[in-house]
Amino acid sequence: MANELNEKVFESIEIAKTTGKIKKGTNEVTKAIEKGTAKLVVVAKDVTPPEVVMHLPLLAKEKGVPCITVDSKEELGTAAGLGVSAGSVAIVQEGEAKKLIQEIVSQL
Repeated sequence: MANELNEKVFESIEIAKTTGKIKKGTNEVTKAIEKGTAKLVVVAKDVTPPEVVMHLPLLAKEKGVPCITVDSKEELGTAAGLGVSAGSVAIVQEGEAKKLIQEIVSQL
């Protein structure tokens, strides 16, 4: 179940990257949550030190933004179209991933 959800999350990031807009990196993601523009926040579990991204799920919850964790920052970076790993990604404009994001949120 979790793997299927992860696949959907990565797919939604890839779709939003090309048809909408995403923010990559903890600072960008934090700003997107604070501004209320984030539609979905994705945080990698394997970030070291964990303090770097620890505040994101709490902040997202405070602002009512769905937040999901994935196992790998490498996979997250790849989905975001980066050549490097990404500790966190926020989808700010869903583009064609809107329906997929709604499915993900309904499973949280």
